Amino acid sequence: MRQGSQQYTPRIAVILPCYNEEATIRQVIEEFSAALPEAEIVVCDNNSSDRTSEIARAAGATVLFEAYQGKGNAVRRLFNDVDADVYVMADGDVTYDAGAARGMIDRLLSERLAMVCGARVSEEVEAYRFGHKFGNWMLTSLVRLSFGDRFKDMLTGYRVFSRQFAKSFPALSNGFEIETELCVHTLRLR
Repeated sequence: MRQGSQQYTPRIAVILPCYNEEATIRQVIEEFSAALPEAEIVVCDNNSSDRTSEIARAAGATVLFEAYQGKGNAVRRLFNDVDADVYVMADGDVTYDAGAARGMIDRLLSERLAMVCGARVSEEVEAYRFGHKFGNWMLTSLVRLSFGDRFKDMLTGYRVFSRQFAKSFPALSNGFEIETELCVHTLRLR
Protein backbone atom coordinates (compact mmCIF):
# COMPACT_ATOMS: atom_id res chain seq x y z
CA MET A 1 0.00 0.00 0.00
CA ARG A 2 1.17 3.51 -0.66
CA GLN A 3 0.43 6.64 1.26
CA GLY A 4 1.77 9.68 -0.53
CA SER A 5 5.23 9.02 -1.94
CA GLN A 6 6.34 7.00 1.12
CA GLN A 7 5.88 3.25 1.49
CA TYR A 8 3.15 2.62 4.05
CA THR A 9 4.11 0.16 6.77
CA PRO A 10 1.22 -0.66 9.10
CA ARG A 11 1.83 -0.87 12.84
CA ILE A 12 0.98 -4.42 13.88
CA ALA A 13 0.07 -5.55 17.38
CA VAL A 14 -0.37 -9.17 18.39
CA ILE A 15 -2.88 -9.13 21.24
CA LEU A 16 -3.16 -12.14 23.53
CA PRO A 17 -5.94 -12.25 26.14
CA CYS A 18 -4.73 -14.77 28.75
CA TYR A 19 -5.91 -16.45 31.89
CA ASN A 20 -3.52 -18.90 33.62
CA GLU A 21 -1.40 -19.64 30.54
CA GLU A 22 2.02 -19.93 32.23
CA ALA A 23 2.67 -23.32 30.60
CA THR A 24 2.25 -22.05 27.02
CA ILE A 25 2.52 -18.26 26.83
CA ARG A 26 6.29 -18.19 26.21
CA GLN A 27 5.92 -20.48 23.18
CA VAL A 28 3.06 -18.38 21.79
CA ILE A 29 5.08 -15.17 22.14
CA GLU A 30 8.17 -16.75 20.58
CA GLU A 31 6.17 -18.10 17.63
CA PHE A 32 4.47 -14.78 16.91
CA SER A 33 7.76 -12.89 17.37
CA ALA A 34 9.34 -15.14 14.74
CA ALA A 35 6.38 -14.87 12.35
CA LEU A 36 5.90 -11.10 12.79
CA PRO A 37 9.20 -9.63 14.02
CA GLU A 38 7.97 -6.06 13.46
CA ALA A 39 4.88 -6.53 15.65
CA GLU A 40 4.41 -5.40 19.22
CA ILE A 41 3.23 -8.35 21.33
CA VAL A 42 0.80 -7.44 24.11
CA VAL A 43 -0.56 -9.89 26.67
CA CYS A 44 -3.58 -8.99 28.75
CA ASP A 45 -3.39 -10.98 31.96
CA ASN A 46 -7.01 -11.53 32.93
CA ASN A 47 -6.48 -11.84 36.68
CA SER A 48 -4.38 -15.01 36.46
CA SER A 49 -3.41 -16.85 39.64
CA ASP A 50 -0.22 -18.22 38.07
CA ARG A 51 2.94 -16.65 36.56
CA THR A 52 1.44 -15.78 33.14
CA SER A 53 2.37 -12.09 33.32
CA GLU A 54 5.90 -12.72 34.65
CA ILE A 55 6.67 -15.26 31.90
CA ALA A 56 5.11 -13.07 29.20
CA ARG A 57 7.20 -10.07 30.25
CA ALA A 58 10.38 -12.18 30.35
CA ALA A 59 9.59 -13.41 26.81
CA GLY A 60 9.49 -9.80 25.58
CA ALA A 61 5.78 -8.96 25.62
CA THR A 62 4.16 -5.84 26.98
CA VAL A 63 1.78 -6.90 29.75
CA LEU A 64 -1.54 -5.26 30.60
CA PHE A 65 -3.82 -6.33 33.43
CA GLU A 66 -7.59 -6.71 33.51
CA ALA A 67 -9.06 -7.45 36.94
CA TYR A 68 -12.58 -8.19 35.69
CA GLN A 69 -12.69 -11.88 34.82
CA GLY A 70 -13.69 -12.94 31.30
CA LYS A 71 -12.20 -12.93 27.82
CA GLY A 72 -14.54 -10.14 26.70
CA ASN A 73 -13.14 -7.87 29.41
CA ALA A 74 -9.56 -8.68 28.37
CA VAL A 75 -10.30 -8.01 24.68
CA ARG A 76 -11.96 -4.70 25.60
CA ARG A 77 -8.81 -3.68 27.52
CA LEU A 78 -6.57 -4.65 24.59
CA PHE A 79 -8.64 -2.74 22.01
CA ASN A 80 -8.78 0.33 24.27
CA ASP A 81 -5.14 0.42 25.37
CA VAL A 82 -3.20 -0.83 22.33
CA ASP A 83 -2.63 1.51 19.40
CA ALA A 84 -2.00 -0.16 16.04
CA ASP A 85 -3.17 -0.24 12.43
CA VAL A 86 -3.61 -4.03 12.44
CA TYR A 87 -4.48 -6.23 15.42
CA VAL A 88 -3.72 -9.96 15.40
CA MET A 89 -5.63 -11.70 18.20
CA ALA A 90 -4.88 -15.25 19.33
CA ASP A 91 -5.20 -17.29 22.49
CA GLY A 92 -2.24 -17.92 24.79
CA ASP A 93 -2.57 -21.70 24.68
CA VAL A 94 -0.70 -22.61 21.45
CA THR A 95 -3.99 -23.33 19.65
CA TYR A 96 -3.18 -21.38 16.48
CA ASP A 97 -0.46 -21.35 13.83
CA ALA A 98 1.44 -18.06 14.15
CA GLY A 99 2.84 -18.64 10.66
CA ALA A 100 -0.62 -18.01 9.17
CA ALA A 101 -0.74 -14.46 10.54
CA ARG A 102 1.18 -12.83 7.66
CA GLY A 103 -1.27 -14.19 5.07
CA MET A 104 -4.23 -13.07 7.18
CA ILE A 105 -2.77 -9.56 7.49
CA ASP A 106 -2.06 -9.39 3.76
CA ARG A 107 -5.65 -10.36 2.99
CA LEU A 108 -7.04 -7.81 5.48
CA LEU A 109 -5.01 -5.01 3.90
CA SER A 110 -5.28 -5.94 0.22
CA GLU A 111 -9.04 -6.49 0.35
CA ARG A 112 -9.65 -3.63 2.81
CA LEU A 113 -11.52 -5.86 5.23
CA ALA A 114 -12.59 -5.23 8.81
CA MET A 115 -11.75 -8.72 10.06
CA VAL A 116 -10.17 -11.96 8.87
CA CYS A 117 -10.83 -15.16 10.84
CA GLY A 118 -8.47 -18.08 11.11
CA ALA A 119 -10.41 -21.35 11.15
CA ARG A 120 -9.29 -23.97 13.63
CA VAL A 121 -8.05 -27.24 12.23
CA SER A 122 -7.07 -29.82 14.81
CA GLU A 123 -6.72 -33.57 15.02
CA GLU A 124 -6.58 -33.39 18.82
CA VAL A 125 -9.90 -34.43 20.36
CA GLU A 126 -9.19 -32.47 23.55
CA ALA A 127 -8.49 -29.30 21.60
CA TYR A 128 -11.86 -29.27 19.87
CA ARG A 129 -14.41 -31.60 21.49
CA PHE A 130 -17.45 -32.87 19.57
CA GLY A 131 -19.96 -30.76 21.53
CA HIS A 132 -18.00 -27.59 20.80
CA LYS A 133 -17.51 -28.59 17.19
CA PHE A 134 -21.24 -29.31 16.71
CA GLY A 135 -22.30 -26.07 18.46
CA ASN A 136 -19.88 -24.04 16.37
CA TRP A 137 -21.09 -25.75 13.18
CA MET A 138 -24.73 -25.05 14.09
CA LEU A 139 -24.16 -21.40 15.00
CA THR A 140 -21.96 -20.78 11.96
CA SER A 141 -24.52 -22.48 9.68
CA LEU A 142 -27.35 -20.25 10.98
CA VAL A 143 -25.31 -17.11 10.38
CA ARG A 144 -24.29 -18.35 6.92
CA LEU A 145 -27.96 -18.93 6.02
CA SER A 146 -28.89 -15.43 7.20
CA PHE A 147 -25.92 -13.40 5.98
CA GLY A 148 -24.15 -15.48 3.34
CA ASP A 149 -20.97 -17.52 3.37
CA ARG A 150 -18.79 -15.15 5.41
CA PHE A 151 -17.65 -17.37 8.28
CA LYS A 152 -16.26 -20.89 8.46
CA ASP A 153 -15.52 -20.82 12.22
CA MET A 154 -17.44 -18.13 14.10
CA LEU A 155 -16.00 -19.07 17.47
CA THR A 156 -12.34 -18.96 16.56
CA GLY A 157 -10.06 -16.93 18.80
CA TYR A 158 -7.61 -16.32 15.92
CA ARG A 159 -8.53 -13.11 14.12
CA VAL A 160 -6.96 -10.12 12.43
CA PHE A 161 -8.70 -6.74 12.71
CA SER A 162 -8.39 -3.34 11.11
CA ARG A 163 -7.90 -0.29 13.29
CA GLN A 164 -11.40 0.90 12.36
CA PHE A 165 -12.87 -2.35 13.65
CA ALA A 166 -10.92 -2.37 16.92
CA LYS A 167 -11.63 1.26 17.76
CA SER A 168 -15.35 1.09 16.88
CA PHE A 169 -16.07 -2.24 18.58
CA PRO A 170 -18.53 -1.70 21.46
CA ALA A 171 -17.37 -4.80 23.46
CA LEU A 172 -20.48 -5.40 25.51
CA SER A 173 -19.83 -9.04 26.44
CA ASN A 174 -17.69 -10.14 29.35
CA GLY A 175 -16.75 -13.74 28.57
CA PHE A 176 -16.36 -16.15 25.68
CA GLU A 177 -19.46 -14.80 23.93
CA ILE A 178 -17.02 -12.17 22.65
CA GLU A 179 -16.37 -14.25 19.51
CA THR A 180 -20.03 -14.07 18.48
CA GLU A 181 -20.11 -10.35 19.24
CA LEU A 182 -17.03 -9.81 17.04
CA CYS A 183 -18.82 -11.52 14.12
CA VAL A 184 -22.01 -9.50 14.63
CA HIS A 185 -20.01 -6.25 14.64
CA THR A 186 -18.33 -7.29 11.38
CA LEU A 187 -21.73 -7.94 9.77
CA ARG A 188 -22.86 -4.49 10.94
CA LEU A 189 -19.80 -2.90 9.31
CA ARG A 190 -20.57 -4.87 6.12
